[in-house]
Amino acid sequence: MFAEIITIGDEILIGQIVDTNSAFIATELNKIGVSVFQITSVQDDKSHILKALKDAETRAQIVIITGGLGPTKDDITKHTLCEFLDDVLVENKQVLAHIEELFRN
Repeated sequence: MFAEIITIGDEILIGQIVDTNSAFIATELNKIGVSVFQITSVQDDKSHILKALKDAETRAQIVIITGGLGPTKDDITKHTLCEFLDDVLVENKQVLAHIEELFRN
């Protein structure tokens, strides 16, 4: 079984941060017998994300996405994933309450 890891974010591509997530994920996948076929880094750009997802699904049975889910109002990753999966975002009030409780504590 093959996996592909897609990292999303300009910070990785400009060298502002080091992509330690992919190394960790690849190590853990290897432990359970999943081979990482490719690791792809893309800009926080809708067309780049969509192309990476389309390409990855032709190469791998598992696609793991990391990054691109920042707290900024202009983040496009969640909406782009919904477009790719032909789905919509929903707010789960129970999960939101749990997260708010974690931050209060």
